[in-house]
Amino acid sequence: MERRNNNNRIAGKTTSFELKTRPRLPEWFKVKAPGGENYIHLQNLLKENELHTVCQEARCPNIGDCWERKTATFMILGDICTRACRYCAVKTGRPTALDVMEPFKLAKSVDTLGLNYCVITSVNRDDLPDGGASVFVECVTEIRKLRPNCKVELLIPDFSFDALEKIIEIKPEVLNHNIETVRDVFKKVRPKGNYDYSIELLKRVKEIDPNMITKSGMMVGLGENLSQIKSTMQDLVDVGCDILTVGQYLRPGEMYAPLIKFYTPQEFIEIKELGQSLGLGHVESGPLVRSSYHADEQHTKLSEPISIIS
Repeated sequence: MERRNNNNRIAGKTTSFELKTRPRLPEWFKVKAPGGENYIHLQNLLKENELHTVCQEARCPNIGDCWERKTATFMILGDICTRACRYCAVKTGRPTALDVMEPFKLAKSVDTLGLNYCVITSVNRDDLPDGGASVFVECVTEIRKLRPNCKVELLIPDFSFDALEKIIEIKPEVLNHNIETVRDVFKKVRPKGNYDYSIELLKRVKEIDPNMITKSGMMVGLGENLSQIKSTMQDLVDVGCDILTVGQYLRPGEMYAPLIKFYTPQEFIEIKELGQSLGLGHVESGPLVRSSYHADEQHTKLSEPISIIS
C-alpha cells in the first residue's frame, strides 16, 4: 500500500503546489532560520538513532529556535499516521512495524542531550490494540532509568480509556491531549476524531489522578469565532484543564483545510486574557505558539493543578 501525506497525498513522491495559493505571511511571522551548532548536532543525533520529531514531520515554524535551545518533541510509533486530519502535514497510510528498540534509543538521546524536560508525542496508531500506549510507558520508564531528573510531558492521541489508565499510572509530569479546534469546526478538519470524547478523556485524567497536570492545545484561523473559542475554553475549564496553548493555523499545502484568518498579536493577547479569566491556570497564546513550544516554561509557570469544576 502506498504511504500518503496530506500535501502530495502519496509519501515518497514530491508534488509541489503553487506558492500563489498560499497567503503572504503577516510581518509578525519572523522565525529563526535553522542551522546553528546545536541544531546540526540534534539533527545528526536523531538520524543516527532513527528517531522522529514532530518538529520535522509537522513542519513546525519554531524548529530553528527550539533545536538551538536543545529542546525537541520526540514522535514515537513511526512517522506514518492512520488518520488523515485536514490540518496536519504528517504522512498517513499503513504504518510500518514498531521498532522495539525505540524506547531505548529515545532515552539514550535524551541523556546524550542532557535534557531536563522532554516532550513525547506520536502518530495515531489505530492498528495497535492499545493505540501504542504501552510504548509511551516504555519510553518514560527508560528515560527515568538514564536521566531520573528529566521531567516528561506526554502529548497523547485519543486513546481508549483502558489505554489511558496505563499512561496515568506512569505519572508523567504533564499529560497533554489537544482539542485542536472549536466544536463547530472539529469534524470538518478531524473527521476520525470526536470532540466530546477528547473533552471526556481530559476529564477522566483528573478523575483518576486529581494532582496530574493536564494540558490541551488549539489552533485558530480555521473559521471559528471568539464566542466559539470561549465555549471551548469553558469546556476545558469544566474538566480541570490546567494549561492551554493557542496558536495560528498555517496551511501546509493546497490539500489541507483552508486558512480563513490571520489573528493579530493583539487578538492573541485578548484570547490569553479570556482564557485566564475563565479559570485556566496558564494560557500560552501567540501566532507561533505550538503545543510543545516552551513546554518546560509552561510547566514551571503553573503553580498547582486545577480541580474539576462540579
